[in-house]
Amino acid sequence: MTKTELKNLIDAAAGRIKADLVIKNCKIVNVLSGEITSGEVAIFDGKIIGMGSVAYDGEQIIDAGGKYLAPGFIDAHIHIESSYISPEQLGRIIVPCGTTSIIADPHEIANVCGLKGLRYMFDAAKHTKLNIVYAMPSCVPATSFEDAGAIIEADDMKELLGDENFFGLGEFMNAPGIINCDDKALDKIIVAKQFGKLIDGHVPNVTGKELNAYMSAGIVGDHECRTLNEMHERIAKGMYVLIRDGSACHDLKTLIKGVTPANSRRVLLCSDDRQPKTILELGHLDNSLRLCVAEGIDPITAIQMATLNVAEAFRLHDRGAIKIGARADLVLLDDLKTFRADKVWIGGALVAAEGRYLPEIIPADISSVRGSVNVKDFSVNRLRMNLTSDKVNVIGIEPGGVVTKKLIAEVKRDEAGDFIFDAGQDVCKVAVIERHHETGKVGLGLLSGYGIKRGAVAVSVAHDSHNIIAAGASNEEIFCAVNALIKMEGGMVLVNGGKVIASIALPIAGLMSDMTGEELKEQLDTLHAKAHAELGINASVEPVMTLTFMSLPVIPELKLTARGLFDYNQFKFIPLEA
Repeated sequence: MTKTELKNLIDAAAGRIKADLVIKNCKIVNVLSGEITSGEVAIFDGKIIGMGSVAYDGEQIIDAGGKYLAPGFIDAHIHIESSYISPEQLGRIIVPCGTTSIIADPHEIANVCGLKGLRYMFDAAKHTKLNIVYAMPSCVPATSFEDAGAIIEADDMKELLGDENFFGLGEFMNAPGIINCDDKALDKIIVAKQFGKLIDGHVPNVTGKELNAYMSAGIVGDHECRTLNEMHERIAKGMYVLIRDGSACHDLKTLIKGVTPANSRRVLLCSDDRQPKTILELGHLDNSLRLCVAEGIDPITAIQMATLNVAEAFRLHDRGAIKIGARADLVLLDDLKTFRADKVWIGGALVAAEGRYLPEIIPADISSVRGSVNVKDFSVNRLRMNLTSDKVNVIGIEPGGVVTKKLIAEVKRDEAGDFIFDAGQDVCKVAVIERHHETGKVGLGLLSGYGIKRGAVAVSVAHDSHNIIAAGASNEEIFCAVNALIKMEGGMVLVNGGKVIASIALPIAGLMSDMTGEELKEQLDTLHAKAHAELGINASVEPVMTLTFMSLPVIPELKLTARGLFDYNQFKFIPLEA
């Protein structure tokens, strides 16, 4: 800021020159004082320079008609790639919901494309009015038990970690690495501290001394709480707890019951992974706020969790509240029950009105992150198992989340020991095929709770290393689906009777589409409907996103990577036979 710019700002605040914009006749939601006051808000050069009952003159004056003016919402933790659309298209559908900033961890595309993927995400962020604050992915790959497209070590982080757009390290999923003082994990922590950066967390099912050890590294928060006991322990020990409501994980209704006036300021709202279908039908953080209020949370407390708390936790001191000198990131709400956004301003500019995103979108160039599917020596024979027992370990899907159970089942085998599918048993074959470096690795496992009766599903999104994951009723159907996916260079494929019945291309690193959110939603609706109706997948299971998390070994209890079946509790690979 130059001296002239500073002088003009002060003059505008003093009323000596006109403000750029004055929003009059509004109910100001003050998350700092915890009260609602009637008055006006004045904006100059993208910043708030006046608020309350003092009148200002402005180049533009808007009558809010008595509606509620709140700080713009901030998503405390989100993976843009999991929306299956580009950053600029995600901004287009969540800004009209009142979201003005997101804290995004691009570890999905980093696991595929490395630093090249991060540079693409940086560029794409410039093509949206949504303010994207990035985290440096801390775990690429998430563990040493996966085959990712790239490896980012501590020294690699130095190139970008000093950038002001990075708040710090993203969710440190390798909790055992920290707890057990793994050298490479500690090197990353040290680099973050050298740059004065924060470190976000990811620590499911860890308590007691192990949690103490993890937190001692300087971890700020955790979005993987599933029980009230976990939530209370983390808050009491100094962590922020991020309450998640996404497309696959719905922890908010459980954890919101543990929010009290005494601990609410340590609670943040996040979506983590949220698809366009969910956003366009239910909303974004506005939907989380509706759920909070419906569960009995005071509306101002709920808004704090989506604004001020997030800003304070992640050192975003220029936003999160309607206060003098803050960025004019504002949302005009019809009421504090539905949280419908009438208008949205980012940096003082009107960017959404009546549910419409107003700026023109010129998409970023995606050429650097195309062509990411590279598979070697894949054939139907690679899908055959050699079981030595009918008694097997099975990945058990748990409804409403991505945590699985380690189950034991008795299955049928053919003479060569391959698994024989039985539609009445609800156990199907699942495969993970390495797609980055043509290693030829194929991991095989068995999945329960998916419900598939016929055909197969294949996806090039498979958290977090994003190899190809497929599940189906026969080797031939799985092979057909995977082969179709390889030919289209990434996406989602449904096969029935040896024919592709639905597909969606994801040309951006095999993770994201170049379509609009509405276009993708329409195609996803069709794909989901066919997955349930034609393949028989359980109605309670989201057929794509659920499958994409079955390869994430840093989430309990049993998962599958391209190297084999992984037991989280033992933190090692185990045989298929029980």
